[in-house]
Amino acid sequence: MLFERRLRDGISAGKVTVTFRRWRRSQVKSGGRYRTGADGGRGGLNPGQPELIEVDQVDIVSEADVTDADARDAGYDSAADLLAGLRGPSELPLHRIRFRRLDEPDPRASLAADTGLSEDDVAAIDRRLDRMDRAGSDGPWTAATLAAIAASPGVVAAELAASLRRERLPFKRDVRKLKELGLTQSLPVGYRLSPRGQTYLNLTRRASPARS
Repeated sequence: MLFERRLRDGISAGKVTVTFRRWRRSQVKSGGRYRTGADGGRGGLNPGQPELIEVDQVDIVSEADVTDADARDAGYDSAADLLAGLRGPSELPLHRIRFRRLDEPDPRASLAADTGLSEDDVAAIDRRLDRMDRAGSDGPWTAATLAAIAASPGVVAAELAASLRRERLPFKRDVRKLKELGLTQSLPVGYRLSPRGQTYLNLTRRASPARS
């Protein structure tokens, strides 16, 4: 569940505990855990990593049900400000989501820090990446993407994508797939290999120029 940076900072500080979304059908559920966006807020447990939140309650409400207190809990000055900032067609149901920040790390952060890769672990990652390559609309991409990130940490995504002759948004979606495997980490600008990702490249044939 994505939030703009200002609201992520509020979530980190424990000040933002409600959000409103116009959805055709609810995209979250009570008890579900979700990441808040590309990176965490400034005061979070793991700066540079997404916050984790747990949804406590989801209700469908009318605009008239939105109070100024709700708006302040959502990071806005008033109900009018909140409603003016909502995205999506006005005819879609309005969902009020109450949540709390979890004081625990994103599981991906723990995975990214794990460098104890066995031969079986490396083989399993190889298989996952091979499947991603086969499914790629632009052909095999994982080795070239990992190599580009390794060679150019902190380079803006648009530049990295251009170096691989790819469009920015599909490239970013693919990098998120690598992040789910614990192989890359997001920076304020661009990406870097995680400790796990660097260890993997040191151990696998995928580091070979022939594969990239």
